[in-house]
Amino acid sequence: MRLKSSETKRLEFDMDLEAQWIVGFVDGEGCFHVSVNRHKEMTQGYQVLPEFTVVQHERDVQVLYALKAYFGCGVVRKNHGDRMAYRVRGIEHLTERIIPFFEKHKLKTKKGVEFQKFRKILLKMKNGVHLTPEGIEEIRDLKNQMNRLQYQRELVSN
Repeated sequence: MRLKSSETKRLEFDMDLEAQWIVGFVDGEGCFHVSVNRHKEMTQGYQVLPEFTVVQHERDVQVLYALKAYFGCGVVRKNHGDRMAYRVRGIEHLTERIIPFFEKHKLKTKKGVEFQKFRKILLKMKNGVHLTPEGIEEIRDLKNQMNRLQYQRELVSN
């Protein structure tokens, strides 16, 4: 689904989101994810990629644009099939907008535990820990503790 910029602007301002609504929505639909990938051009041979994502069916894309407007960062893109995703990947946007929001407005479900691990990884990255072999291992260990229930469900269903 491709929107004209005028449609995007209209959708962004049709919704007035409140902080507690965002918390509930992210508790149900959001994801804090970190991947550690081999990348020979990086200092330690690995790239650490943190990401905050919310996915919705394209019929509800206005909610994703409203989140983008609320946080003032990120992108809305096609995800898979008829799904759209709001994604924030930049370390600066994650540490200066997303993290402070969820520190102030606490998540209510287990996602709050995932958020704390995500936050720790981002703080390590901000301090350059990911630029050492030991730091990559610390981040990988934390990352491997995240979203374990989802991983366990995938193992059971395969």
